[in-house]
Amino acid sequence: MSTSLETAAPDAVAQGLRRVAIDPVSRVEGHGKVTLLLDANNRVQQVRLHIVEFRGFEKFIEGRPYWEVPVMVQRLCGICPVSHHLAASKAFDRVVGALPVTPTADKIRRLMHYGQVMQSHALHFFYLAAPDLLFGFDSEVNRRNIVGVAQAHPDIARKGVLLRKFGQEVIRATAGKRVHGTGSVPGGVNKHVSPQDRALLQRDVAQMLAWAQEAVAIAKQLHAQNPALYDSFGSFRSNLLSLVRMDGALDLYDGVLRARDTAGVILFDGASDQDYLGLIEEEVKPWTYMKFPFLKSLGPELGWYRVGPLARLQNCDFIPSPLAERERLDFIAWGRGEPIQATLAYHWARMVEMLHCVEVIQGLLDDPDILGGELIASGPRQRGGVGVIEAPRGTLFHHYEVGDDDLVTMCNLIVSTTHNNQAMNESVRSVAREYLDGRELTEGLLNHIEVAIRAYDPCLSCATHALGQMPLEVTLLGFDGALIDRVLKSHSGEFRHDLGTVPSVSV
Repeated sequence: MSTSLETAAPDAVAQGLRRVAIDPVSRVEGHGKVTLLLDANNRVQQVRLHIVEFRGFEKFIEGRPYWEVPVMVQRLCGICPVSHHLAASKAFDRVVGALPVTPTADKIRRLMHYGQVMQSHALHFFYLAAPDLLFGFDSEVNRRNIVGVAQAHPDIARKGVLLRKFGQEVIRATAGKRVHGTGSVPGGVNKHVSPQDRALLQRDVAQMLAWAQEAVAIAKQLHAQNPALYDSFGSFRSNLLSLVRMDGALDLYDGVLRARDTAGVILFDGASDQDYLGLIEEEVKPWTYMKFPFLKSLGPELGWYRVGPLARLQNCDFIPSPLAERERLDFIAWGRGEPIQATLAYHWARMVEMLHCVEVIQGLLDDPDILGGELIASGPRQRGGVGVIEAPRGTLFHHYEVGDDDLVTMCNLIVSTTHNNQAMNESVRSVAREYLDGRELTEGLLNHIEVAIRAYDPCLSCATHALGQMPLEVTLLGFDGALIDRVLKSHSGEFRHDLGTVPSVSV
């Protein structure tokens, strides 16, 4: 096995440290890697999560007509395109003066969004996380996949597949396509739900509700069977951020910003999404393309936070659907009066949210407004706006400015996984120090780090729109510290080898 050290590593080499890379992190959306610096006794000296893709969406959106953007930004991701579709639409609602959109548009968008969150949560829990949770983190690597789950637990796998399929059908009925639809436009939506689609969805929704309840029960049972693991694995104190409804209820489509500190005390509440730049700042670090957001009031060292299901269930005052609210109360009780900080609790919270989504979908399918009514609203034109939504993985900001010629002049995106960047790094450090420190590395032990990352359900392809510092040099060294090769990358993207040839590197 060859090891590699990046440009910042000569000092590490001098200290006799060894670099081990997990590349790529598997069963996540997008491409990322983890690097560990170990001393001669396998003691962990440094752990970092690197996002190694670069996509540049914020720049090539500039100069495009604003009405194209809600469709364009979906190409950030094939898993959560609806979230970007709707966040952009909400931002451009302000540009066209649609404040608010019509009741019909609001309900159809909500139906689309809750279908999106439902299918994404089902995908993550049953396809990506279940192999670890059901078989164990150290189980055979060839078994840890959806095929293995289907063979060992066919009923669980089947229900997971059909739950996701139902959510995708909700998206198709509202957006026109299961992936990269066109249903939401600045000012509203461009189609009603057809009576035929509503009937098909109503036929199956009761079954989905029952299966969603079973999924919550599975997550609860996993915690109950091994509380020591689920309470401690990747556990650390963090701030929380999410949208809540004006009355404090969980709302995945709209609301005001609320943040809590590490003890659960509210830091700010009722904040408008239009004022997010006064609340949040982003820090750039040279070893990753993903930025590090933090709450301005606390600064970069103390102000980082978590978003997503774990944050949302603890940040809201209640869930406005009866079955999910009962499950939320059970979840909160697990913390015994303290905020739940365990990374694996994301899975339980995620399934409670999936249940809530099905309840909301069931209610919206019974609403006659989705079949008729005004689709588009308009009003006094504005130069820009911010659209915020709770995507499956957490709070998502889209911010645009538009010129008099209708072309976008500025785009700023802070996606869910970016908000969780520091928290994911904290998780992998915590797990590495608990499970890897001083031990001989095995695939199963390294998988513990991947388990910690997967708990956040990261969408790394979404999170790489923001430019950090481009890596301009990569140095490869052997175990003895001898230089094998140095690769330089110019600003034009041209690669040049300074010494020798690059060997194949395995980890």
